[in-house]
Amino acid sequence: MIDLYYWPTPNGWKISIMLEECGLAYRMIPVNIGEGEQFDPDFLKISPNNRMPAIVDHDGPGGAPYHLMETGAILIYLAEKTGMFLPKDPAGRYRVIEWLMWQMGGVGPMFGQNGHFKLYATEDIPYAKKRYLDESNRLYGVLDRRMAGRDYVADEYSIADMALMPWFMLHRMQGIVMDDYPNVRRWYDLVKQRPAVRRGVDLGRELRRKPEDMGEEQKKNLFGDKQFQKR
Repeated sequence: MIDLYYWPTPNGWKISIMLEECGLAYRMIPVNIGEGEQFDPDFLKISPNNRMPAIVDHDGPGGAPYHLMETGAILIYLAEKTGMFLPKDPAGRYRVIEWLMWQMGGVGPMFGQNGHFKLYATEDIPYAKKRYLDESNRLYGVLDRRMAGRDYVADEYSIADMALMPWFMLHRMQGIVMDDYPNVRRWYDLVKQRPAVRRGVDLGRELRRKPEDMGEEQKKNLFGDKQFQKR
């Protein structure tokens, strides 16, 4: 059994999708990031970076419980645990890892900043909004070129696709016209129709909140000084 510490966000969806794809038994433990539950001392023992998702595998290495944070590390761990969605041959393996790192180092941070300054920032900063929208569109272009003539980011469906797809789900909210990137659109439509992807994204659907429904205390927990306090 795996405990999934989770909230329905693109980073959370990466891991719920992987767990569903692998058919692993898991239970979802909500971490309400709007209410500041990511700062709870017990959660920090599992995820010292006070970010979700995180997992506890009760049948970890050597049969002992094992906790892990950071989505890229979790995806690789689950792939190696199950022997699924990460090729064993070095060329294929590192191609998948290459695009997984591209998501973690580029797509996630840049799309996140684009969404923040567009939807959540307390002041209008045109320079920041343009910078991150431009960079998000650049990254769409990178993936569009990559996807020309192929179905998946690597040679076959993998943890790289699972890591990327949730971030592209938010294209409308982020002001991106996906139809400007036809290869991305084709890949996105292919991946999102997978039953396990749909189940992973539906996990905790009742917990979701629209940006306009977020209160001041929730904004402080997500974007204010509380996250920078020494712990």
